[in-house]
Amino acid sequence: MEQKNLKETVLRISGVNPRKCMKCGKCSGTCPSYDEMEFHPHQFVYMVENGEIEPLMASKSIYRCLTCFACVERCPRQVEPAKLIEAVRLTVIRQQGQNHLKPDAIPALLDEDMPQQALVTAMRKYAK
Repeated sequence: MEQKNLKETVLRISGVNPRKCMKCGKCSGTCPSYDEMEFHPHQFVYMVENGEIEPLMASKSIYRCLTCFACVERCPRQVEPAKLIEAVRLTVIRQQGQNHLKPDAIPALLDEDMPQQALVTAMRKYAK
């Protein structure tokens, strides 16, 4: 898919206007997955704004996001970085038919200290 079409697809799926971002970094500062991510929430916004979608699609960061929406709550401009990350992940799944996490693999990954939010997030990581 052409780069311009990728950007339009991500923006359409997410409903986010990345140009509202004032690059304050509050979204990344509150992200519980910050240390696990190659690209942080504020970088996603910047890269989508500039049409750099392919590196995001190839990044493991789209699977490291917990979809906890802490970045959305913290953003003073309501940019909603988590929605952009979800849109990039959906674009990968739709375009390539790839699923990072298969439903059958989830039980083997469980441990008794795992928060329920992780389970809900895991269910968002695959397509039915």
